[in-house]
Amino acid sequence: MTGNIELGIKKIDWARRFMPVLDRVRERFTRERPFESIVFSVTLHVTKETANLVETLTDGGAKVYLTPANPLSTDDDVAEALKSKGVEVMAWRGMSMDEYFKAIDWAHSHSPCILIDDGADSIIRAHEKNIMSKNRVYGALEETTTGVIRIRALEKAGRLMIPVFFVNEAQSKKLFDNRYGTGQSGVDGIIRATSILFAGKKVVVCGYGLVGKGVANRARGLGASVIVTEVSPIRALEAVMDGFTVMPIMEAAKVGDVFITATGNVKAIPYEAVAMMKDGAILANVGHFDVEIDVATIYREAKGISEVKPFVEEIVLPNGKKVYLLAKGRVVNLVLAEGHPPDVMDMSFSNQALVSEYLVKHKGLTPGIYPVPEEIDMLVASTKLRTMGVKIDELTDEQREYLSSWKT
Repeated sequence: MTGNIELGIKKIDWARRFMPVLDRVRERFTRERPFESIVFSVTLHVTKETANLVETLTDGGAKVYLTPANPLSTDDDVAEALKSKGVEVMAWRGMSMDEYFKAIDWAHSHSPCILIDDGADSIIRAHEKNIMSKNRVYGALEETTTGVIRIRALEKAGRLMIPVFFVNEAQSKKLFDNRYGTGQSGVDGIIRATSILFAGKKVVVCGYGLVGKGVANRARGLGASVIVTEVSPIRALEAVMDGFTVMPIMEAAKVGDVFITATGNVKAIPYEAVAMMKDGAILANVGHFDVEIDVATIYREAKGISEVKPFVEEIVLPNGKKVYLLAKGRVVNLVLAEGHPPDVMDMSFSNQALVSEYLVKHKGLTPGIYPVPEEIDMLVASTKLRTMGVKIDELTDEQREYLSSWKT
């Protein structure tokens, strides 16, 4: 699909209006040029918000090679707009998996110094192809919970060869992007795709991490009766204390109207649960990969599949019931909506930009997992407050002394 350059530029400019923190970073980068001669391989969802991060990096002197973090999440208008501005982009909506990984390999072939990733496909691919032996890779940044899980496993296996900063774990990212961003955009994608009324529906949210919390609360705010499924006793208890009904997925399957996965794990909704669902149940995923709903078995066992609306598939089960699968089980908020609001991506991408600068200033870090430096995390949060016109108190010298002393 060919995008509309003019429309893409308008989309990018619209998002920039709501990303004032990143805009301040961009203004400084334009003056200081911290990324002169630095090559980036950026594997993120190609959206209007991502475009503002890419332009922040390029204004800072970087050469960026942009590829998508999902085969179906690219905004073709934005991709074409970035190309018109001289950014190297290999991304289009509806890529095959082969095309998707070839795009990542293409970005890696340009000797990147820094990898920015969403889901860890780029970082894992770099290790599988061992691009570090050919290039000076300073390190990488990971944006998502799913990617964090994969990289922790890579480190545990003794295979991690570069420093990786977990941007996903920054307080100013995960408490807002994961919870409020996914909560709103996930529900937005479902409503755009189906036009259903959430009020009065039984909505089953699988997983009660920050993403699940956001989805559950947005659904409740729209009048839905929310059921949570969990494997963690702590999170399940938290969901109960937050006023939600908690039950196993096999029980929830019998009563739910809408099912939303947010676990980062495989088969959060197994096929056996799908077979027990009501006629007309809706299935959606806000996790990174298309494995949280057992899509493979659903397709294999289906007696009929038809697309009733773009990326809304009516699937006839062997028992004659119909269920509706959204976005082929991929990230519904990006396939069927526009992704997270720019207001929260403002903080996420400011972290990405500032941690990239930190990595350039601290070349030679040993391989391993690194947190976002606290000073960057706090700078992003405090700048966001200032742009919102919000003032807060500061500790007095007496209070600082009290907090640092063991005496009463």
